[in-house]
Amino acid sequence: MKTDILALGVALSFSAGLVLAQPVSEYPPTWTVLCLDVSGKSLPATCDVPASRIDRRENICTCPLGGDRVTAPICPKGVKPPADSAAYETARHAAVKNGSLVGATYEGKPMCVAPRNALTGND
Repeated sequence: MKTDILALGVALSFSAGLVLAQPVSEYPPTWTVLCLDVSGKSLPATCDVPASRIDRRENICTCPLGGDRVTAPICPKGVKPPADSAAYETARHAAVKNGSLVGATYEGKPMCVAPRNALTGND
């Protein structure tokens, strides 16, 4: 019984360290969280967002389906993210440095993601 409680406590402390809040003062946000599997394919992330139809910030993002939690820059206005393909996914996985894609490029374009549309909740 004591071993189970200790194991639960250790597991909760490790998971608490994995959940990181994004900066609340940054508006509009310049980065978001991706969940990437071992091949570089994007898995869905679950994010806590403000109850606002205008505010695009994401407070806490997790990867409930697994994968690595990676920070990725949001594409600046006028820049589109690279099209998904097997080659892009492989390059994206290889480009992750210390859990981040900030500064990474693919075929001369930044490895960024489209901003979340706060009015619909979609990208």
